[in-house]
Amino acid sequence: MSILVFIPMYNCETQIVRVLRSFEDADIARFFDGIICIDNGSTDATRDAARASLPSVRIPVRALLRNDDNYGLGGSHKVAIDFARDAGFDHLVVLHGDDQGSIEDLLPRIEAGDHEKFDFLMGARFMKGSKLKGYSFVRTMANRVFNVIFSAISKKRLYDLGSGLNMFRVSAFNDGFHRKFSDDLTFNYYLILAVAARNASLKFFPLTWREEDQISNAKLGRMGFQLLRLLWRRIANQRRFFEEDHRATPRTAYPSTVIARWDP
Repeated sequence: MSILVFIPMYNCETQIVRVLRSFEDADIARFFDGIICIDNGSTDATRDAARASLPSVRIPVRALLRNDDNYGLGGSHKVAIDFARDAGFDHLVVLHGDDQGSIEDLLPRIEAGDHEKFDFLMGARFMKGSKLKGYSFVRTMANRVFNVIFSAISKKRLYDLGSGLNMFRVSAFNDGFHRKFSDDLTFNYYLILAVAARNASLKFFPLTWREEDQISNAKLGRMGFQLLRLLWRRIANQRRFFEEDHRATPRTAYPSTVIARWDP
């Protein structure tokens, strides 16, 4: 089973160095067969920092990509899913480039073979065994409230609606059910609702999550209103919700440019 690590990046030049440094450890890198960093139009030196750090990563296939347009976090997921499928990878790990989560939290799940049993492994900041460092009380409570609401609507216990560490079976996306999900930060919310509605095999696992020098692109008030609108559309008509296009800019493709690549 080949595993590709996908690291979405946006204005995280300091943090991406720390994220990639963890893969210099052979005991961590041995779990993975490829790693790609996808930059979504950073305005700082994120791409330069990733390009300087990737040669030291101890994973065979390494690549740095830049989206040809500003696709958003969800759009970058679609780029990565296409890349993984075209390159023949079986599983895709999502690890955000802002260094809030740790890849080490996923390793026990891989060692246990959970990725072979479940199509979706999702890190959960708010389940038993998780640890939050520097995460505000207000943000924690808001997330817990929405977790309860989404769980009630989905009729399935959801411990997190979208953290920055997940693992997917690439073939689970073969029918393209994700293509019309929003390309912005709400992509994960559409995804978790669809995974639950499709009764896909899903398992959550606990995380250690920290906020130190990261700059969040998710503003609590704005995200709250977006989630409420999303939930209302889902409640109003479930079938139409999963069939309609939720993207601000519908696209037939999500092209990207390979800035650098290192192969065996």
